[in-house]
Amino acid sequence: MLKKPKVAVFKLASCDGCQLALLDAEDELLVVAGALDIAYFPEASRRMLKGPYDVGIVEGSITTPHAHEYIREIRKMSQILIVIGACATAGGIQALRNWKDVKEFTSIVYATPEYISTLERSMPVSSFVHVDFELRGCPINKYQLIEVINALLNKRKPNISTHSVCIECKLKGNTCITVAHGIPCLGPVTQAGCGAICPSYKRGCYGCFGPMDSPNTASLSRHFAEKGQSKYDTMLMFRGFNAYAEAFRKESDAQEK
Repeated sequence: MLKKPKVAVFKLASCDGCQLALLDAEDELLVVAGALDIAYFPEASRRMLKGPYDVGIVEGSITTPHAHEYIREIRKMSQILIVIGACATAGGIQALRNWKDVKEFTSIVYATPEYISTLERSMPVSSFVHVDFELRGCPINKYQLIEVINALLNKRKPNISTHSVCIECKLKGNTCITVAHGIPCLGPVTQAGCGAICPSYKRGCYGCFGPMDSPNTASLSRHFAEKGQSKYDTMLMFRGFNAYAEAFRKESDAQEK
């Protein structure tokens, strides 16, 4: 009998939403779990087996010195390292602090800020260790995670689309809310994966899955400006769940000048 791949799921600075997306896979997860040995997953099991692991799955950003040390340990224990969600791939919503002085925040929030140990910035996992695959989303698409795990089990490249949310809108037959209704939308520069949820309900895309492959953010910003949107409001649009993803960070900085 072939030995099942040993998998571990770790949490850093995050809301647990991506781990819950994995648990929400239900029937699909049961099929996958039958081919895996889920050795470490505090969110779902009391069984905690020590490494090394064939696959390590990490949710969350690096925000503290402890997390910095911990991710290096995880990397050493994991033959393959997959990071999931906006926090792990782009620093998450907490990366908004990267534009400010974190010491000012701690002095305002905590009565004894000297006891708070934190890094100046919230950063993606890839800033500290080598990552084998990044899965975007806030939260991730559970079917995409199943696809990544399945691909690893079968030693093939994961089939994850890198085109924009606009393609998903076209596939669903949605009328473009920006063209038809003048609603600002990040869909043209955001990677697909959500199924175009927001545009389907006449709301602009918030960029939950981060930048698509080769996004033309400057062109989209010019379009917003032509429609009367202020540079400040455009900056805020790019500073969301994936604010510190390179393409979104650079464009928000350009709009702030």
